[in-house]
Amino acid sequence: MDVRNWVAGKQDETTKQRLWPVHCVQGTSGAVIINDINISKLDLTVKKGMDERVEMYSAFADSFGNMTASSGGVSHDLATLLKKEGVSHIYVVGLAGDYCVKATAVDAAKAGFKSYVVEEGTKCVSSQDWDAVKSDLHKHNVKVISADGAEIGRVRDIGLF
Repeated sequence: MDVRNWVAGKQDETTKQRLWPVHCVQGTSGAVIINDINISKLDLTVKKGMDERVEMYSAFADSFGNMTASSGGVSHDLATLLKKEGVSHIYVVGLAGDYCVKATAVDAAKAGFKSYVVEEGTKCVSSQDWDAVKSDLHKHNVKVISADGAEIGRVRDIGLF
């Protein structure tokens, strides 16, 4: 399906998107953070997919690259908030590796962060596409790492899990 760039007021600009069934709806079990994550350590939860007219893959930007909360697709201007807090590294996990995880990790790198995808914490919609996804991530300066790797030590040290 083609979607229009409503956000930037450029309705003549379109992009193709795969449409998904309704999922991860606020207030339902599909949107709950798993118990293994210590949410008391979280400073902020970013909500995305807030505009039902457009699929929202990245926590940083909409499908047109608009990276501000005023785009209507995300609840916060994540890049600005993280930079203000001195964050330099982004670790991405979740579903789906070939859509939301990939888009978030690539947009984090575009925004100037060191961006990582943790392989064991990521699953694709189409598992046979994982090698192609990893290649694309590499092209965008995103490193695919292991949960047992040295890079994850920093996250473990702050006690999120």
